[in-house]
Amino acid sequence: MQSAGGGFTRYTTQFHSIIQVGISMKRILIMFSVFLVTGCSITQTVKPVEDIQSGTELCVIEDPDVREGFLATYSAALQDKGLKVNMLSPHASTGDCEWTSTYTANWSWDLALYMRYAKISIFRDDWLYGEALYDSTTGSGNFGKFIDAEPKIREMVDQLFPNL
Repeated sequence: MQSAGGGFTRYTTQFHSIIQVGISMKRILIMFSVFLVTGCSITQTVKPVEDIQSGTELCVIEDPDVREGFLATYSAALQDKGLKVNMLSPHASTGDCEWTSTYTANWSWDLALYMRYAKISIFRDDWLYGEALYDSTTGSGNFGKFIDAEPKIREMVDQLFPNL
């Protein structure tokens, strides 16, 4: 009789161990899912420029370290908004014009080349007046990072100058 009861206890203990492992696996999956969602985010923030007028001259300080296509798209988007773009050398200052812009962007490779980071800053009389930022540097597991840069640059300009 004792062996039958002892066998039952042994199987019950094994069953409880299997259930505990299952619960632990669920916890691990939940924690991993939370990590994927929070650890793979892409951020885009904009502080818009509200009071610039169409026809205003905006001096853009060239950044030779950024891919040429960025500047071409950025300049075209500004002109489409009605701004007069005046290109300045990389050594110019944000105080050289009433309205000045700087930009930076970089690309990365992860299955394909994509724009990883972009920042456009607008200065008025040498003071930071508005800014648009796109940052996918923490989005390593997020497939939303594989964007076409041209529409993203235009979107940033549209959000930066909502009244034009």
